[in-house]
Amino acid sequence: MYRFLLITAWLILAAGVAAGQEPKAESIPSLIQTALASNPELKSSQARWQMFANKARQASALEDPMLMFKLQNLMVREPTSFNKDPQTAKVIGISQQLPFWGKRAIKEEIATYEAESYRWTIEERKLELARMVKETCYQLYAVDKSLEIVEKNLIILSDFVTIAESKYSVGQGVQQDIYKAGLEKSKMLDMQITLRQQRKSLEANLNYLLYRPGGTPVGTIADFSLPKLSLTAEQLKERAAENRPQLKSISELVNKGEASHRLAQKELYPDFNLSFEYMFREKIDTEMASDPGYDMFTVGVTFNLPFQQERRRAMLAESASETSMAVEELNGLKNSISYTINDTLAQLERRWNLVELYKGGIIPQAEQSLESATIGYQVNKVDFLALLDSRMTLFNYERELYESQAEYMMKLAQLEATVGTELVDK
Repeated sequence: MYRFLLITAWLILAAGVAAGQEPKAESIPSLIQTALASNPELKSSQARWQMFANKARQASALEDPMLMFKLQNLMVREPTSFNKDPQTAKVIGISQQLPFWGKRAIKEEIATYEAESYRWTIEERKLELARMVKETCYQLYAVDKSLEIVEKNLIILSDFVTIAESKYSVGQGVQQDIYKAGLEKSKMLDMQITLRQQRKSLEANLNYLLYRPGGTPVGTIADFSLPKLSLTAEQLKERAAENRPQLKSISELVNKGEASHRLAQKELYPDFNLSFEYMFREKIDTEMASDPGYDMFTVGVTFNLPFQQERRRAMLAESASETSMAVEELNGLKNSISYTINDTLAQLERRWNLVELYKGGIIPQAEQSLESATIGYQVNKVDFLALLDSRMTLFNYERELYESQAEYMMKLAQLEATVGTELVDK
């Protein structure tokens, strides 16, 4: 009887668990599009960019002109009389503040650089969001595959317990075999509980990224083949220099700092205020004075005297520090990109080699070892513990295969986010 059960367990291992309907597979590109369209943090970044873009449109505008109206040199004893004194008049005027030549253009330039920096920040956020969606999906893939393997092995271990009990009942086994099989089954149940909790956490994280209700069910991730990356580290660095949004964002800040320095230099020159006044006068014909009352006008220009050199020197130092900060931040990012590319390529190569080793060597050898142990157990040449150990060894290697596949794709997603563009054809 136990021999029949053992063969049945082996057939279940080969065929897998067919019962139950598989959940609909998720499309990773579709999930990414949903995240990019719905994520509130991304929408907030877009609104911030629009805010600074509108500020750039304001930067070069002139101040509003000032309109002036006054009653000039009224007599205290006759405040409503305009024809008693030749100095009394009604005056209307207008004035306009004009910054020194070039200041308005530089202010617009500074605001435009800042707005462009925020625009590239949005693109960087999109890359980061796509990376997080991909990583979560591949983690879900590894967890689902582990759950499948656990479910198959739970059935097999249940049969192993039955086999051990059958052999013990006829005096061909030991009670320790029953306990050992039961323990391995309990450990497998513990792993199943942990994996199910991990899946729920990953579902919640994916729903958070997609800005949808936390309880929204997430289907399985379809099987995939590992794409082989043929680009060298130097080629990837060149692509990063061309495509990485954060590099462009910080470059705009460098330009902003340089423009701010030019504006600070312009502060050494005065701003102007142009004014025009028109005086309405009344004709005067009295015993004391006579005046035909001709209208008059005044044209004037005023300007500040840039004597406060300490403030202007501080402005120059501030803009120089701003530029230096952005330049060093840009150098630091380039250095970080270089390190990340080299490190990720090494990890990708390791995972690729592990997957090839598991598929082409370790797992086939583990299957052969299990088959040999099964045959040996049937003829009482291999004890139960050796059979159980062969089964658990194969189980662990199968899990490591799927984890390595998922880790490879996660590292590829990280590399694409680092470079700023997709690296393999979909």
